[in-house]
Amino acid sequence: MPDRGGGPTGPRIRAGRPSRRVRTLLVTLGVLAVLGMAFTMFAGFWTDWLWYRSVHYSSVFTTTLTTKIGLFFVFGLLMAVAVGLNIWLAHRLRPPLSAMSMEQQSLDRYRMAIAPYKKWLLLAITALVGLIAGASASSQWRIWLMWVNGVPFHEKDPQFHLDVAFYAFDLPWYRFLLGFGFAAAILSLIAAALTHYLYGGLRVTSPGARATAAATGHLSVLLGIFVALKAVAYWLDRYGLAVKSSDFKATDNWTGLRYVDANAYLPAKTILFCIAVICALLFFATLWRRTWQLPVIGFGLMVLSAILIGGLYPAIVQKFQVQPNEQAKEAPYVQKNLKATREAYGIDDTEVSEYAGKSATTDKAKLRDEANDAASIRILDPNIVSPTFQVLQQMKNYYGFPTNLDVDRYPTKDGKEQDTVLGLRELNLDGIPKNNWINDHFRYTHGFGVVAAKGTEANANGEPVFTEYDLPSQGDLGTYEQRVYYGEKTTTYSIVGGPQKEIDYSDDDGEKTTSYRGNSGVNLDNPINRAAYAVAFNEPQILYSGAIGKGSRILYNRTPKERVEAVAPWLTIDGDAYPAVVKGRIQWIVDAYTTTNGYPYSSRTTLGDTTADSLTATNNSRAVVAQQNQVNYIRNSVKATVDAYTGEVKLYQWDTKDPVLKTWMKAFPDTVQPKSAISGDLMDHLRYPQDLFKVQRELLTRYHVTDAETFLTGSEVWQVPDDPTNKSGNAVPPYYLSMKMPGQDRQAFSLSTTFTPNGRYNLSAFMSVDAEAGTSDYGKIRILKLPTRTTVDGPKQVQSQFNSEQDIAAAIKLLKGGDSEVEYGNLLTVPLDGGLLYVEPVYVRGGGLKYPLLRKVLVTYEGRTAFENTLGEALDKVFGTKSSAPKPPETGTTVPPGTSDPTVKQALEDAQKAFDAGQQALKDGPDWDAYAKAQKDLQDALKRAEEAQAKADRTGGKNGDKAGSGEQDGDKAGEKNNEKNNEKNSEQSGDKNGS
Repeated sequence: MPDRGGGPTGPRIRAGRPSRRVRTLLVTLGVLAVLGMAFTMFAGFWTDWLWYRSVHYSSVFTTTLTTKIGLFFVFGLLMAVAVGLNIWLAHRLRPPLSAMSMEQQSLDRYRMAIAPYKKWLLLAITALVGLIAGASASSQWRIWLMWVNGVPFHEKDPQFHLDVAFYAFDLPWYRFLLGFGFAAAILSLIAAALTHYLYGGLRVTSPGARATAAATGHLSVLLGIFVALKAVAYWLDRYGLAVKSSDFKATDNWTGLRYVDANAYLPAKTILFCIAVICALLFFATLWRRTWQLPVIGFGLMVLSAILIGGLYPAIVQKFQVQPNEQAKEAPYVQKNLKATREAYGIDDTEVSEYAGKSATTDKAKLRDEANDAASIRILDPNIVSPTFQVLQQMKNYYGFPTNLDVDRYPTKDGKEQDTVLGLRELNLDGIPKNNWINDHFRYTHGFGVVAAKGTEANANGEPVFTEYDLPSQGDLGTYEQRVYYGEKTTTYSIVGGPQKEIDYSDDDGEKTTSYRGNSGVNLDNPINRAAYAVAFNEPQILYSGAIGKGSRILYNRTPKERVEAVAPWLTIDGDAYPAVVKGRIQWIVDAYTTTNGYPYSSRTTLGDTTADSLTATNNSRAVVAQQNQVNYIRNSVKATVDAYTGEVKLYQWDTKDPVLKTWMKAFPDTVQPKSAISGDLMDHLRYPQDLFKVQRELLTRYHVTDAETFLTGSEVWQVPDDPTNKSGNAVPPYYLSMKMPGQDRQAFSLSTTFTPNGRYNLSAFMSVDAEAGTSDYGKIRILKLPTRTTVDGPKQVQSQFNSEQDIAAAIKLLKGGDSEVEYGNLLTVPLDGGLLYVEPVYVRGGGLKYPLLRKVLVTYEGRTAFENTLGEALDKVFGTKSSAPKPPETGTTVPPGTSDPTVKQALEDAQKAFDAGQQALKDGPDWDAYAKAQKDLQDALKRAEEAQAKADRTGGKNGDKAGSGEQDGDKAGEKNNEKNNEKNSEQSGDKNGS
């Protein structure tokens, strides 16, 4: 019988060898290729390290990197040792002689072929499986850090009475270990079986026993380990039932035990655990019995039990016990789900109150006055007017505004807060006169200034009433650093601070240049840094360009969301970062969330779907940046800021009770500042985040009920209506608005939405959350539930009513005349004296520029509809009376309220006439001579008004401050118009300057 070893290998035949020169060339090329690959890998690592160090979050980089490396080596080594040890053991347990058969003779060829390379082959196999296992394990760094640093919730699940932290932090890690164990056992079993077969320990067609005693014992132990791991899996599955998702009662992601889980699956898992333990012991017993009979019987029993006990028995319980009396059987478990879900999403304190849906007041004058007090109705839609900002305030083609502007609160001159629509004049590389590497990355590097407008007003031409305008920006925001190096539209890198000057902005005296003086970015003085970035950005000019010199710094990762995500990779980022002027700096404010999908009994939601609406459908940059798409617990635990000039990122603890945040703060110490570090100025601009609100409103369509019976019947299921202002078919976005809910004594900055019954269009509820940070009611959710016995028009019905009224339809048809387009703004809903007031601005895009101007306002209240030029006129018509409260003018240059001096009145009336004449001159031709005359008359009238008002101030006129302020703004506008008229600018500039 032949030896089962490899035998002599025989002499080697030397083939023709290449010449020394060719060998040297090949070796050189090989070395260069290896060095190139090594430097490429080094460049990625080095640039990441430099960036994290530049933003002062190097601990995040080192903690993440060391955790990944540690997991890679530990689990890679464990897998390599497990597989390699079993291959070595199978080889060592090989029979001394192989059987005389055709099968073994065929295998002899393979044995002889690999004999000289056995050690190298063993190393290659173990290295390969080790690399794969290590790479897989390193991706689990979040699970490891959460397990190691887990903080208790101090809340227990209702079934097993374990702390929620076990499900959120421990169970995921145990499942990973179990999965790794299964992978190691299966790979070891396969490797050992192949080795035994190759060396004769296992035989398929050879005569005699199919396996040697040594092979039988070895493989039986491996199978016993696999079955033992299955027993552990059955035990963990018991706890997994508390976080298991299933479809139940129109709830796609119902989570937690139901009756069949508690009374069938749970005992079944316990029984299967016991059977698996016994079966594993039988496999281990083959070390002494050397027979497969009992283990095979045990394994067959386990499989049969899994089918009967784990599958058939629960189906029988569901069919014959649950379905005949589902309401009674499931109610206790539904109640647990209701409680857990409401707590996990922060909606357990939602205040639901009945709302009549119809006003009981017959005094129309009183209602008209209450309409003014109910809300600061925003008729400037931030999602529509961006093109208007672009045309009137872009100034240069290389500036641009985001598609969707933002809403914030800023104080007026009299100290009161007003809703303000604003956007940053960011860099737009598509508008650069000539694109080349120097222009794109050295000359045009930043945007400039904030542009803001009153949310509740428009001028006579339907244009925004700007409170911050022009270039450099001036207005109510005072003095601040206007350069915008970091913004939502800034997606490319820039090299600043070196010998190449940057374009700051342009005015009538020409281009102004600057050089970046911030500490942001990475210094390129070091040639190693330059080489690394040349490789990382695939831009060789970085290495040798003369435009880079002493002081040059490279700025990248420049959008606020990606900077926050990079320094806190454990956070989920809200889709809408917004700018605010805080203490002389433009700060981007970013809301961030901590999430988990391991909260027992809390139903899961898909963040990508839940936070989608008609705005995210057209603007991907507003989509949430989710670390986990499927979650069943969420908290707005962090408020982050990004400085628009320096790029400095600061993370502030917002939810001081969140155990998930505490866990991450323990894993990454000193990265999150305490809540007390938030300044008062910053607090004034913090708000309730939109994506969290959208998640909560989606959950509240079902979980606004608190009793299991109502939930099971499904009679109170709501839905978020589609956006009625367009045909996208996507959900209506929530809106920020200063308003007063029933029971409140003043207006509060709020975020609101509406609900309709499932499958219907009438209104079922109105939801609002107090979005004003720093107040006692911040985050309080209020729902006004309308009666089900009567119907109240919902958003789509109101929009349909607008479109179907004959007079309104005719007016809209006229507005669409020529090449004009009508665009509906946000349909705002305001509770008013038991009823609901709907307000919708109507914009018209006309002419060649096609930018929207506010032309009409639609208002409806309890079936009465108005379509007027201004909000005040529309409210007057709806209520059939004018407001008795004084109000500011709703058009451009008009008499300030309270002005009693007849000379001032007459001068301002003359100014208004001159302004109108100038606008008419622009439309007629344009007629530049008539326009110039009108501008001269406007300037003269404003000068007379100024002199008269100054005289009135000196004699103690009470309204001097207001008239002076309004006149001063008008004087600036008149001077700018006169200058632009001398240059005979385009109609676009004329429109802007006229406003």
